[in-house]
Amino acid sequence: MTFGVFNETSEHESRVALTPDIVTRLRKSGVACLIESGAGEASDYTDEDYTKAGAQVVDADRILARADALGFVERPDDQLVARIKPGTWVIGMLGSFTDADYIEALDKHGVTAVAIERLPRQLSAAQSMDEMTSQNSVMGYKAALVAANAYGSFLPMMTTAAGTIRPAKVLILGAGIAGLQAIGTAKRLGAVVTAYDVRPASRGEVESLGAKFLELGLDFSQGQGEGGYARALTPEEQAQQQAAVDEKAAGFDIIITTAKVPGRKPPVLLTARGVEGLHRGAVVVDCAASELGGNVEGSAIGTHTTKGGVTIIGAPYLASEVSTTASNLLSRNVADILVHFIKDGALAVDPSDEIDQAMIVAGNKPAAGTKGE
Repeated sequence: MTFGVFNETSEHESRVALTPDIVTRLRKSGVACLIESGAGEASDYTDEDYTKAGAQVVDADRILARADALGFVERPDDQLVARIKPGTWVIGMLGSFTDADYIEALDKHGVTAVAIERLPRQLSAAQSMDEMTSQNSVMGYKAALVAANAYGSFLPMMTTAAGTIRPAKVLILGAGIAGLQAIGTAKRLGAVVTAYDVRPASRGEVESLGAKFLELGLDFSQGQGEGGYARALTPEEQAQQQAAVDEKAAGFDIIITTAKVPGRKPPVLLTARGVEGLHRGAVVVDCAASELGGNVEGSAIGTHTTKGGVTIIGAPYLASEVSTTASNLLSRNVADILVHFIKDGALAVDPSDEIDQAMIVAGNKPAAGTKGE
């Protein structure tokens, strides 16, 4: 069994889908590893590190010719897909919820596509494969640091000879994995932290980290969706939430938004009116910013300052900025997915396995109606 990984380093991407320690783990499972030269350098892993761990450092053509399975940070583009030999397994975040044409192209090309975004993360057997959780955790940590760096004052309360500086007030919108990590990091930096999430279960998680739960006076008691994610609100519920958040947001110095509905347009939590209500010098970090939009109305990838002096940072690439740790976690996720599908020394799909049923979106798709048989 041969597993291959390419150099995906770009302007926004510093992660790699295989690290030297995972090479060692995969070898114990009978998997040989190929990695493109320079793939790990942006994450501080050298070609020599991979060679010492037992991987072969080769060029992309050799990976394409020899690999049985390929692992990705970002999904392969159309040009690379065209070069992948039929029968190869492709493992990554493939955008299967929103890009049916891409998945159809993979299917027609004859590859077996494993969409990590479809992992049934509520299953205990799936925990070590959950790339979304691992990368969102890194993202939430970094979001708090980015916000602190952009904010023009201290986060903790400081008593100095020149007087006392009050602590920064931080609001986290979305208390999933990224939000909880942002809460913990902002608290450790000394800020006074408040958080909000539509899921009822999130209150206890927020308060357990020492943060306050933002009271909006709304009841979305069915806010929990499948797999532990927040469900998409109805238009009426979203309008109510936006109005309430806009009103409350004015009292905060930093706002970090992390609310995503996997594979779909992020919900707008803070409208343009809410941004206008923030004081000059306030900072907003929108982790959900993307080509589909973000949690902040009008946000875009990158940094800009409004006429009112509010800094808005659209930051979907934060995990890549902590590339060493993020790569270590991501490569563990991808490797465990790969090993899950190795059965009797070959890659295969078990139609009765819930993980297999959920994740295979092209190629060797389990037949309908076979679950549990």
